[in-house]
Amino acid sequence: MASSETAVHTDVLIVGAGPTGLALAVDLARRGVDALLVERGTALFPGSRGKGLQPRTLEVLDDLGVLAEVRAASGHYPPNQFWQDGERQGSRRMYDPTEPSEAAPYTETLMLPQSRTQRILHDRLRELGGGVEFGHELVGLTQDADGVTAEFAAVGPVRARYAVAADGGRSTVRRLLGIGMTGETVDPDPLLVADVLLTGLDREHWHVFPADEDSGEGLLAACPLPDAEPLFQLVAQFRAGTAVDPSLEGLRRVVATRTHLTPDQVLEVRWASEFRPRAALADRFRAGRVFLAGDAAHVHSPAGAQGLNTSIQDAYNLGWKLGAVLAGDAPPALLDSYQEERRANAADMLELSTKVHRGEVRRGLATQQLGLGYRESTLSTETRRDLPEGALRAGDRAPDGIRGGTRLFDAFRGPHWTLLVVGTGAAAPEAACPVVRIPAYEAYGSGLFLVRPDGYLGWAGATADGLAAYAARVGAPVG
Repeated sequence: MASSETAVHTDVLIVGAGPTGLALAVDLARRGVDALLVERGTALFPGSRGKGLQPRTLEVLDDLGVLAEVRAASGHYPPNQFWQDGERQGSRRMYDPTEPSEAAPYTETLMLPQSRTQRILHDRLRELGGGVEFGHELVGLTQDADGVTAEFAAVGPVRARYAVAADGGRSTVRRLLGIGMTGETVDPDPLLVADVLLTGLDREHWHVFPADEDSGEGLLAACPLPDAEPLFQLVAQFRAGTAVDPSLEGLRRVVATRTHLTPDQVLEVRWASEFRPRAALADRFRAGRVFLAGDAAHVHSPAGAQGLNTSIQDAYNLGWKLGAVLAGDAPPALLDSYQEERRANAADMLELSTKVHRGEVRRGLATQQLGLGYRESTLSTETRRDLPEGALRAGDRAPDGIRGGTRLFDAFRGPHWTLLVVGTGAAAPEAACPVVRIPAYEAYGSGLFLVRPDGYLGWAGATADGLAAYAARVGAPVG
């Protein structure tokens, strides 16, 4: 193994430049953390795979400074149009709509191909002075009390204080660490997912051609992607044991067999992949100085558009904690909360995705991820007593709203903590972070709320008693 003296040195090594790695790199860059993002391939992932952006992820992307770009490039989810023997059989919405509110202004799931989400995050990273080092195939990983040494096939080693595995469901980092995955097969039938140029179908519907039990042909669906070209994400299901052909000719045969379209109406294949829906969770999300995030930590059915969103939120949870520890503002023990908080959320996500896949849960309020939180976390301290049922509590997502001329999401935006004083004249301690006072607001009730950098309530109280001690424990500049 190469000596660490010859290695490139960085504070954080991120392995994998998918949505998880890019989101983490953006968050660390805006905190001034020295991070190196490496990718085995020669370019960013080219396909549409994870195309649904849930409302909570839109809030995260707002904070990371890319929501305007995401909205400009994304589209709405169209209704499903069902077909039988070349005839339309009716349509219905895939998602139950939810009206936006002052506290939750984003309630629609937006459609944006994963490749474009990655490009937007990559552009933001470059604005912040970062980038991606391509052609880095990881072949070895060791760690000691002071850091991690990563070995690569064609380039020199990297020495980092911490490393993050964001290298997908077949994670090399996870394998090198010897961390297992526990889970189940959601569906034994293989799926083919492909981005194709396709004519003969309108772009106002997600076209569904149900399975044919007599012939044994599985379901085929074609979803129009937001694009000037006639680009569709095509999903085809096959019987277990069937050979899947992702070539242009193979896709033409599948489309011609299962729909009323002709082979020549499939013009081009831009990207294709075969997979079997599985739900599995890494046995642990941390090994020493190495953390697992995104698909390296959890694999799932694509139903309900949960995976990419959960992955970005893994990065969002880990980024501020790494930043605080590396800056010396918080003790290293803060990093223990990453596994505590995110593994529990990932387990819930896997259960939900499987239920959506099996038709047990409708897409809508249940899949928006706005209700996810960390009430049971050791980082959540609620000091108020006798709160009514349904009251906002420490660990919950901090709602948006406009009071006293202040929009709360504007106040929260950025890598800082925020001390929010709502409807009370209680004295607030001195703070080096923003202190925002607003009149009474039903979404919060009243009291003092310390909002974490990732938009969750870390501490809540009727007075500031105990706040300074909490802030010292988590590295918040209060007290």
